[in-house]
Amino acid sequence: MGSEPIRLGLVVSEFNYDVTYLMLQKALSHAKFLGAEVKIVVKSPGCYDVAILVDELLRREDVDAAVVLGAVIQGETKHDEVVAHQVARKLLDLSLEYGKPVALGIIGPGATRVQALERAEEYARRGVEAAIKLVKRLREVRSRAKVEGTWTVE
Repeated sequence: MGSEPIRLGLVVSEFNYDVTYLMLQKALSHAKFLGAEVKIVVKSPGCYDVAILVDELLRREDVDAAVVLGAVIQGETKHDEVVAHQVARKLLDLSLEYGKPVALGIIGPGATRVQALERAEEYARRGVEAAIKLVKRLREVRSRAKVEGTWTVE
């Protein structure tokens, strides 16, 4: 069970693609470095649109977790807050619905373009790492579901 490869699906927003392209490249290289397989990469028009694509990825048998990459840049209104909050909530709902991790590699709300560019690689790396760790921990918890006594999953 422990040697089974972790299979990821990536959803990357095309909006603010100068930022998200860097995120995608980092996510792909970091997943490879950590021994995970990226089975599919899907581009979404924007962050607001990712949920329906994540839903499709989580239905797939060959995807253990999804990683969402995006940048919600602050504007003159609170639109960035509305988008980021709604997307985060729905992605958490999808994770629970399917019992598969959905890692939130979305920068914002409240980020400037400069801040987003500075954080792009870090958010992508952390998103991939979170997805991989969660898959491993879920596998361990599920494999030990009937074991009695106290145990820790790390």
